Amino acid sequence: MGLVKNLLITGLPGVGKTTLIRKLYEALKDFHPVGFYTTEIREKGMRRGFELVNIEGKRGVLSHVDIKSRYRVGRYKVDVSGFEDFLDGISFFDPSSDMIMVDEIGKMECLSNKFDRIMKEVLDSEKWVIATIALKGSGLIAGVKQRQDIKLFEITQNNRDVLFSEILKEINP
Repeated sequence: MGLVKNLLITGLPGVGKTTLIRKLYEALKDFHPVGFYTTEIREKGMRRGFELVNIEGKRGVLSHVDIKSRYRVGRYKVDVSGFEDFLDGISFFDPSSDMIMVDEIGKMECLSNKFDRIMKEVLDSEKWVIATIALKGSGLIAGVKQRQDIKLFEITQNNRDVLFSEILKEINP
């Protein structure tokens, strides 16, 4: 098998997937990455939802306990149409970019058919892809993990510091 250019990071919630992808973004700016990461919305010290942030810094709400939506994951209601509008603002196939970063391929994101379609196109593209993916899940999550053209890294508390350089070595051997 040739070069694997789809690098996926999985692990338990809170172990450091988003932190790792943000560090990788800083280290790989020469590839002009496009994409987004997810961050917690906290109010009075409590997690109330999740916010999307694209590489240019534009923000959008993915989910929140207080929004109205028929979609929910756990106690969070998911704003699927808002997420799809947010995705429209990202130039995933910009020819000046050689890398796509996505945090994350998770249960909330997978409620969107548009996200499902974009992720399949992204993984089939010629670009480097670095994405976080839920540890467990069906549909797109399971399908992506079964692809032959991916390399899956599991981040743990013990390996999270060395994983950064391992992933960089995949891109710059």
